[in-house]
Amino acid sequence: MRQILVTSALPYANGHIHIGHLVEYLQTDIWVRFQKLRGHRCIYICADDTHGTAISIRAHQEGRSEEEIIAEMQAAHIRDFSGFEIEFDHYGSTNSPENRDLCGEIWSALRKADMVVEKEIEQLFDVERGTFLADRFVRGTCPKCESGNQPGDNCGNCGATYSPVDLIDPVSSLSGSRPEKRKATHLFVQIEQLHDFLDEWTQSGALPTESSNYLKNFFLNEALRDWDISRPAPYFGFEIPDSPGNYWYVWFDAPIGYMGSTRKWCELNDENLDDWWRNPDTEVHHFIGKDIQYFHTLFWPAMLKTAGFSLPTKVHIHGFLQVDGEKMSKSRGTFIQASTYLKHLDPAALRYYYASKLSSKVNDLDLNLEEFATKVNSDLVGKVVNLASRTARFVKDVGLSAEYPDDGGLFEAGAAQGEKIAEAYEAGDFNKAMRLIMELADKANPYVEANAPWELRKDPEKADKLQAVCTVALNLFRQLAVYLAPVLPRLAEQAGALLKAPILSWDDAANPLLGSELSKFEHMMQRIDPKKINAMIEESREDQEQEQDQQTTGHSYQDDDAALKAEPIIEEITIDDFAKVDFRVARIVEAKEVPEARKLVQLTLSLGGEETRNVFAGIKSAYDLDELQGRLVVMVANLAARKMKFGISEGMVIASGPGGEDIFLLSPDDGAVPGQRVH
Repeated sequence: MRQILVTSALPYANGHIHIGHLVEYLQTDIWVRFQKLRGHRCIYICADDTHGTAISIRAHQEGRSEEEIIAEMQAAHIRDFSGFEIEFDHYGSTNSPENRDLCGEIWSALRKADMVVEKEIEQLFDVERGTFLADRFVRGTCPKCESGNQPGDNCGNCGATYSPVDLIDPVSSLSGSRPEKRKATHLFVQIEQLHDFLDEWTQSGALPTESSNYLKNFFLNEALRDWDISRPAPYFGFEIPDSPGNYWYVWFDAPIGYMGSTRKWCELNDENLDDWWRNPDTEVHHFIGKDIQYFHTLFWPAMLKTAGFSLPTKVHIHGFLQVDGEKMSKSRGTFIQASTYLKHLDPAALRYYYASKLSSKVNDLDLNLEEFATKVNSDLVGKVVNLASRTARFVKDVGLSAEYPDDGGLFEAGAAQGEKIAEAYEAGDFNKAMRLIMELADKANPYVEANAPWELRKDPEKADKLQAVCTVALNLFRQLAVYLAPVLPRLAEQAGALLKAPILSWDDAANPLLGSELSKFEHMMQRIDPKKINAMIEESREDQEQEQDQQTTGHSYQDDDAALKAEPIIEEITIDDFAKVDFRVARIVEAKEVPEARKLVQLTLSLGGEETRNVFAGIKSAYDLDELQGRLVVMVANLAARKMKFGISEGMVIASGPGGEDIFLLSPDDGAVPGQRVH
């Protein structure tokens, strides 16, 4: 029996779970359930990631403590996970005494190994808010391609990476003010000391091939950069014991949260942490997205190695979720919260669809909504549940045959496939496992069709044959339910209840049930109605519109001041200053992709007649090209033309919002025409 500890990346305690997050947690839950069904000792550990600047900002905006927000979000996360039948053995928090103690233990080991150095670095400081600015809270012009409104760590247009202090004309997104440069002492971990070890470990087979090849570049011709591990006050997190006024950076204590949550589970179950984290016989498996592999495959193993803890046996890395071939979009209604999905659709459907798409490769996953409905209806309702729904009622009173009937080798062939299906589950090739299972279903259903139990029941002299046919069909159904149990745990429970024989082991698929009584057949799964998908999309779109629109209750507007606090009104100007800016109504007559740019689209704006302007706008993340065509917008028409990597930009369109998917173009009311000045 193997002993296995499994984790998923810790969800951040500043937002709700959406269907993109669920790719990882469902993938992990399926793998854990498979291991338990195989008889291994396997625990699934997770926690909320609670520290960092974003939590503090939200707490400040809402007039609450960070602890209140953390508690509220943890309850919401657990509720959403439970709705999708995701079962953790323990779900904790990085803001726990167990995590603080383990952070101290690992920090002491790094200090003892002489891997920590102090450096004075220059940072941007928001004077109005009295805080140093994290990368995400700075916007400015890229120092390489001079593209505007770029974040503090990398350019969305040219891909350049830099420090916030390198930005041209940086602005704090917290206050709207121009930050000043200040020096501060930071603590760094010199992981270059473990260069050879990390080079060897990342190529050892613990990572997917794509990730190993990606990381190989870090070791070829240059030293690994020192890891900035501290943040100065004010900061929500754990203060570093031997460096008062400095706090461990969130990416230090977040992965340690795996261990902190394990320690809490150990305390609750009379276990020893070292049996799980310092035991060569214990496998440690991490499931993460490709966006955080750098931290999990360089910094994290460096920390574990130095402190004498077990290294990950395997880091399973997955890609991102797209919906209908595109990035999830709030405006299209495809940015779907887990709670919204659960109002409209069966969680088993999404569990199965994701499983049918997931492999051991680091590939993105596409949720094609039309295929989603078709696949679930065809595979689960039309093939699997169909075996039971068309036969169980005919043998409710007599039960299953005492001896297994001749089925032409169907059950035996299905049992022989058990190890092949298990190998696919083990490797994370869930799509292969689903294909193999559906191949068995495709062979079972013709048997039922050919023997037509609904016809046999009409002839009392064929009662024995009817019982034999139904015995075969129900055993084939149960075999499929065993193989699908990691993906569809509720269906496995329903199969156990129907046949009065709970599914407890993978080996249940190899042994037919004989002579047993049956319960009354209860409905198991409904076909997906496209109307319910549309209703889910519409609700998600409405949620987005509600964020944009003014909401009223009676005659009282319910707008809060969060946006204003995030970006306060800047310094006063005169009417003469305002008059210098020529705002004009313009029509988007063409919107095109900029292939090399991650955030830009190229707009051709008409000001009426023959007057057009070419403008590059950073709105790719928020709008589809098709929905921009023909739209009226407001532009700055007298802005000096700027040469960019992709061409000349001859103006600027006006939008609101903090960025990312939250960008909202300003549009005039009906009746406005291109060329009109906005006063």
